[in-house]
Amino acid sequence: MSKLNVKPLADRVIVEPAPAEEKTASGIIIPDTAKEKPMKGKVVAVGNGKKDEPLTVKVGDNVLYGKYAGTEIQIDGKDYLIMRESDIYAII
Repeated sequence: MSKLNVKPLADRVIVEPAPAEEKTASGIIIPDTAKEKPMKGKVVAVGNGKKDEPLTVKVGDNVLYGKYAGTEIQIDGKDYLIMRESDIYAII
């Protein structure tokens, strides 16, 4: 895992999305135009939390989040999502 030089503020986290599925379970290859956005990923950076609400996720956690959660950003040529901790549904 690479070290990011970006520190999110407050209750925000940066997530590296998991790669989209390339094939179905039966072996059919999915074209780029039909791939769905992954809804899971790995936390790579976390903020300090709010005054009365510390963050429950930490760097390295694998998480599930909403389909439209977060804002896509690019850091050092790699795609990430930055979102509030409340957009994360579960740690897996």
